[in-house]
Amino acid sequence: MPDPEQAFQEARAAWRAALREHVLAPPDAGFSARLASLSAAAAQRAEACEAAYKDGFEWPAARGGAKPPYELQQASGRRGPEKLWARFDEAVAELDRVSEGRSIRAVGRAYQELAEASAQLAKAVERLDRASGLLSTSTTKRRRSA
Repeated sequence: MPDPEQAFQEARAAWRAALREHVLAPPDAGFSARLASLSAAAAQRAEACEAAYKDGFEWPAARGGAKPPYELQQASGRRGPEKLWARFDEAVAELDRVSEGRSIRAVGRAYQELAEASAQLAKAVERLDRASGLLSTSTTKRRRSA
């Protein structure tokens, strides 16, 4: 694993890239994949924060009030179970709250909760999209001809 500072910067870049995927995204079949990507990036940030914590780093306190991209906000008509979206919203609010402080461990834990919440949402949305026909229910296999 890279040194904690490098891992932190790489995780930050992955997180920003995952958020960019949601900006102005159409309500399409790629929604569950974008949620899965967000989950992976949040998990990477959680790992990087934990490693940085163990090396004695502090979180660079930030201004609160950041909102997720519109596609992830309640007003967007987002697909998926409300109970899972409520957990997601709570995780986003907690991340925003702890980001104003200096505890990199608390921030890492908030990212981990967000990773878990968005992973569950990704799976649920994928199931819904497959059931509705938005996503194919079977994988297409190419046949080889002689």
